[in-house]
Amino acid sequence: MSILHQPALELRSVARSYGAGEGRLDIFKGLNLAVHPGEVVALVGQSGAGKSSLLHIAGLLERPTSGDVIISGQNVSALDDAARTAIRRIGIGFVYQFHHLLPEFSALENVVMPQLIAAAPRAEADRRATELLTRLGLAKRLHHRPAELSGGEQQRVAIARAIANRPLLLLADEPTGNLDPPTAAKVHEEFMRLIREEGLAALIATHNLDLAARMSRVVALADGKLVDGLP
Repeated sequence: MSILHQPALELRSVARSYGAGEGRLDIFKGLNLAVHPGEVVALVGQSGAGKSSLLHIAGLLERPTSGDVIISGQNVSALDDAARTAIRRIGIGFVYQFHHLLPEFSALENVVMPQLIAAAPRAEADRRATELLTRLGLAKRLHHRPAELSGGEQQRVAIARAIANRPLLLLADEPTGNLDPPTAAKVHEEFMRLIREEGLAALIATHNLDLAARMSRVVALADGKLVDGLP
């Protein structure tokens, strides 16, 4: 799939630090990154390097200490919390290491829910959820609750939920890190296929260098800087 010119996500001179004065801790500074539609970028680095903080900044869950965050051409750095929440609800999808599914709802209902929150008609939300779950191999598990699903199946539901509202940007933090290696490889393959079919821009933090090497490109966060390629 061709990459469009305007990035879905752009970070310009982004810095994150905690504290002040002699107690100030710089996590990273001067980071620049662009992720385009149709591109899957792996974010790698040691634990504690700041990958999760970077994802939170990209996903508008956290504000950078300095620098600009641009979503699909719009500089969102100065927006108030309500405006940032509105962009996050529709324009950004999140997948975490743990699925965080609602236990009292079925797989289908978990994928329908964010669409209803975004004011999609129920019939349309049901159709979209069924389509995504079927594409992820869960056609026979639509009405099972999370406790009745395997770990790999639960994470597939979480992936479908993140993509349901057709976001501009998908952010994932160790999305297969809680799965055994064979299941992780299979879920990752399905995840990549779905991302590319949907034409999403994706930034995926992972410790799995084998999986990272299968993505469009790799950036490594080390010593407060982003560098291209595997460390």
